[in-house]
Amino acid sequence: MGHDIDQVAPLLREPANFQLRTNCDPHEDNFGLRAHGPLVRIVGESSTQLGRDFVWQAHGYEVVRRILGDHEHFTTRPQFTQSKSGAHVEAQFVGQISTYDPPEHTRLRKMLTPEFTVRRIRRMEPAIQSLIDDRLDLLEAEGPSADLQGLFADPVGAHALCELLGIPRDDQREFVRRIRRNADLSRGLKARAADSAAFNRYLDNLLARQRADPDDGLLGMIVRDHGDNVTDEELKGLCTALILGGVETVAGMIGFGVLALLDNPGQIELLFESPEKAERVVNELVRYLSPVQAPNPRLAIKDVVIDGQLIKAGDYVLCSILMANRDEALTPDPDVLDANRAAVSDVGFGHGIHYCVGAALARSMLRMAYQTLWRRFPGLRLAVPIEEVKYRSAFVDCPDQVPVTW
Repeated sequence: MGHDIDQVAPLLREPANFQLRTNCDPHEDNFGLRAHGPLVRIVGESSTQLGRDFVWQAHGYEVVRRILGDHEHFTTRPQFTQSKSGAHVEAQFVGQISTYDPPEHTRLRKMLTPEFTVRRIRRMEPAIQSLIDDRLDLLEAEGPSADLQGLFADPVGAHALCELLGIPRDDQREFVRRIRRNADLSRGLKARAADSAAFNRYLDNLLARQRADPDDGLLGMIVRDHGDNVTDEELKGLCTALILGGVETVAGMIGFGVLALLDNPGQIELLFESPEKAERVVNELVRYLSPVQAPNPRLAIKDVVIDGQLIKAGDYVLCSILMANRDEALTPDPDVLDANRAAVSDVGFGHGIHYCVGAALARSMLRMAYQTLWRRFPGLRLAVPIEEVKYRSAFVDCPDQVPVTW
């Protein structure tokens, strides 16, 4: 990762399918891009959306990790705007911590971190296990053939996060429905905007109740401990970021994880060999699947040389988490699912100051979901060829249905 400038990276046409995947694997267009180097320039829909003549596309592990960890040269703010008082936060991004830079990012992150400690996660595990058991009861009642995604993967992540936040149980079903409809990119902007408005009205009412009588959920704890130092708009943004970032990520990891394990059945027994091996299976699935293919675009705020390329202030960089985690610079045979491989520092949950604050909770939920599923259904198998599994048009990669039988 030297600072010498090499010949400028080629300018390539953005492939039509480079942000898609083929079942559990990156689409072949991704490998075609990476053949030109770990950091290239592309022109197409992405550059048009970001208002640039081209954008940088980072595929290599070392390059992606360097960029994600460098908040001195890069920002995640959606627009490179400055006011006399400093960086300006667009109204719709207030509280969305993934778009914040220090010191405001540090202030908000410190409010969240105590709610994701090992102790708090351990306290949540009985409720998560009860939710998993209930959903598998419904799956069994529907069987011996059923949609695992709709009956199990989707509800587990969504309702567990509702419990974390303190969403009343009577409200959770409608709350989650609104979230999923708002995240469904196949729906028109007008329809999604209506769901977003209803979602925000509900959050306004919820926060008013929490301000008056905070409970033991995450929002209530933040209000109790930091109420004078956080605005309602910031709380709404934090809540939205956690829900949108967590619900589909966990749902995608459960659905894709089942597909990957059914395709690699030798890995399933490792879930029950020891707690350490179960943890390694989950970590390997996160690396191998990387359902959040790309984090927020990084905008260079200073000139910087990375991998021999001069990235100028004002340039956008897109980072491919999926391809970085499938790079031989990270681990040998990266396209093989192998929980027995040596531990690696993958970027499945990000890297740097924007590393996923809920990563430990997500890993715990995934371990519990996989283990309980195979204890209950040791003969689980796909009811259709994997090529027939449908996928969602959403911010996070996720199966739409996973038809299974047992």
